[in-house]
Amino acid sequence: MPRHWLLKTEPGCFSLDDLAAAPGRTTGWDGVRNFQARNFLREMALGDLALFYHSVTNPGAVGIVSVVREAYPDATAQDPQSGHYDPRATAEKPLWFMVDVRLDERFAAPVPLAAMRREPGLAGMELLRKGSRLSVMPVGPEEFALVCRLGRQAAQKA
Repeated sequence: MPRHWLLKTEPGCFSLDDLAAAPGRTTGWDGVRNFQARNFLREMALGDLALFYHSVTNPGAVGIVSVVREAYPDATAQDPQSGHYDPRATAEKPLWFMVDVRLDERFAAPVPLAAMRREPGLAGMELLRKGSRLSVMPVGPEEFALVCRLGRQAAQKA
């Protein structure tokens, strides 16, 4: 049974449109520099599903991705030209990891953060906890299904 996650990104850095335009609608989820978020990346398995979440401007879930490659060392940590460079990371001790994800579905309409906060079924969702800032976090199966239903509703109403 696949696990469920939420991957948070700033659309000005990397958006759902960027993922849709990537070869095979697939990319490496790199640049995560928080140890707890890194640990979640290392827990991901092939076939796990994640909500693709735009943060900052108009925050909300905009689609679904699947994990197509399990955790491996994040090369951007060892590249001094990268904005994600970390001099502590080495080939022998990589420190930071990434997964590859593929776009599976774009929601008919984004599910805004404000709408999620109004849903009783999402009250326990990690994303909605005060002070929660992780860019990678687990999502319960019922929460995942509810957000997906909300994202697909616009298509059902059309």
